[in-house]
Amino acid sequence: MAITQAVCASFKTQVLSGIHDLESGGDTFYMSLYTSAATLNGVVTASYTTASQVSDSGQYVAGGGVLAGQQVSLSVTTAIVDFADRSWTGVTITARGALIYNTTEAKKAVCVLDFGADKTATSGTFTVQFPAFSSTAAILRIS
Repeated sequence: MAITQAVCASFKTQVLSGIHDLESGGDTFYMSLYTSAATLNGVVTASYTTASQVSDSGQYVAGGGVLAGQQVSLSVTTAIVDFADRSWTGVTITARGALIYNTTEAKKAVCVLDFGADKTATSGTFTVQFPAFSSTAAILRIS
C-alpha cells in the first residue's frame, strides 16, 4: 500500500475535455484524508474512494470536506490553481495523505497528496496547508 503524490491521469484528459470548472464559483471540490494503508496514485486513482479513509472524528466525516477559495491564474506560461487551507477541528486522527476530488462531476479525482509521513492531531485541529499560489509551487500547475 502506498500513497504517491500526483495529478491524476484521468483528470488530465478530463480537464482538456472541459469536464472540470476550477474557476471561483465553478465546480465544488472536496478533500478527503487517508491512512497509510491506502493505495492512491495518479494512475489508478480516478475517483473518490472510501478505502482506508480516516475514520470520522470531530468535524471530519467520511468524504472529507469542501475546499473553499479556489482560484485560477496564469503566471507567465503556467496555469495555476489554488484553494484555501483546509482545517478540521476537534479531531483525533492520523493521516498519511489526501485526495482532492470534484463532487460536481461524479466525485472524479483531481490529485493525490502525499504528506511524506503520518500526520496526527489529538483532540485538536488538523490542517492541510496549500503551497504558495505561484508557477513553481501551486498545488495544480499546467505548464
